[in-house]
Amino acid sequence: MRRGGYTSWPKFDGLEEKALVDVLRSGRWGRHGTGNVEAFEKSYAELTGARHVLATANGTSALFTSLNALGVGPGDEVILPPYTFVATVNVVLLQHALPVFVDTDIDSFQIDARKVASKITDRTAAIVPVHMAGGAADLDTVLKAAGKIPVLEDACQAHLGEWRGKKLGTVGAAGCFSFQASKNLNSGEGGAVTTNDAGLFERCYSFHTNGRALKAAPGGLAYTSGGANLRLTEFQAALLRSQMTRVEAQSRIRDENARYLTSLLEKIPGIKPVKNYEGCTRSAWHLFMLRYDKEAFAGIPRATFLKALSAEGIRSSSGYTPLNKEPFLKQTVLSKGYKRIYPEKLLNEWYDRNQCPENDRLCQEAVWFTQNMLLGPRTDMEQIAAAITKIQVQAAELRKI
Repeated sequence: MRRGGYTSWPKFDGLEEKALVDVLRSGRWGRHGTGNVEAFEKSYAELTGARHVLATANGTSALFTSLNALGVGPGDEVILPPYTFVATVNVVLLQHALPVFVDTDIDSFQIDARKVASKITDRTAAIVPVHMAGGAADLDTVLKAAGKIPVLEDACQAHLGEWRGKKLGTVGAAGCFSFQASKNLNSGEGGAVTTNDAGLFERCYSFHTNGRALKAAPGGLAYTSGGANLRLTEFQAALLRSQMTRVEAQSRIRDENARYLTSLLEKIPGIKPVKNYEGCTRSAWHLFMLRYDKEAFAGIPRATFLKALSAEGIRSSSGYTPLNKEPFLKQTVLSKGYKRIYPEKLLNEWYDRNQCPENDRLCQEAVWFTQNMLLGPRTDMEQIAAAITKIQVQAAELRKI
């Protein structure tokens, strides 16, 4: 059905080249107070509508920094979804807190916000909804359940996404973004924390630069807290400033193509494109996700379906596996260190209490297309739909292979 690749990623030209060479020749490659990092933070604040932005080394460090600034620590519980990248749970473990998983809403691929309230205990210190693939989690329901518990938005895949007209990452206490190489805004590695809380911003700033105060004297070695070195470099910030000149136009193309592809795939029995909530006024479309029902394809398993797509020249993947069932999690929760912090009964019951059957099902049915596949012409979308239809017609033959 298709020969040749898709739109290359990342997109760059002489603008990025000049930006990098300028930093190189300046001899000032690290954050220094008046350079590209600070200029990027100001621009990203304007783009998102956040009052404060802190650039970090990557999305993981943005999450780590934010949880620390929110005071999450040993003895606490953090609520999160099981359908997300491992970094979302790793940062919880880095704070020696206990992850508590809420099952997935299988139609949206997001955390099932209706089930959040039942998971809240007197140990709950934060709730981390993930805006999976750039669509929005149901923030109205999450925030209502949370009450005074801080909501930290994992918006690492959600650049320019919106909830009721507000940019994702600006609705909760803070938001976290990633600028890793696959992301819609890309500097190879990089991240950011967005918040409207000045005090939280100052604590984030201090933690990300080894505990130094936001308004410390230049070169000063006075510390206000513990911390780590999680700063963004001038090179990464220069790339981001250049890439930001394209991000809005690219986002519009993805949105147009995703809507068109959805309209095509909805007509194919057994193919169920992701559904965004009514409150999601804009999706970032970092991924285009769908669910595959093998019964509509003569019973051929998803693995065969993906192989057939590949044979037709359509790149795809099966997406995440159940994060809550990763062996290292159970090993960590039952480790000597956690047993010194949490009641043994709580830890012994942790695995059984964190089962997520809807997410298990989603992990067996999901199919992903990457964001750069949405940057081409409409005919690319038509080829995807045509390939799936072709596979469906020939499904009975595929069973014999």
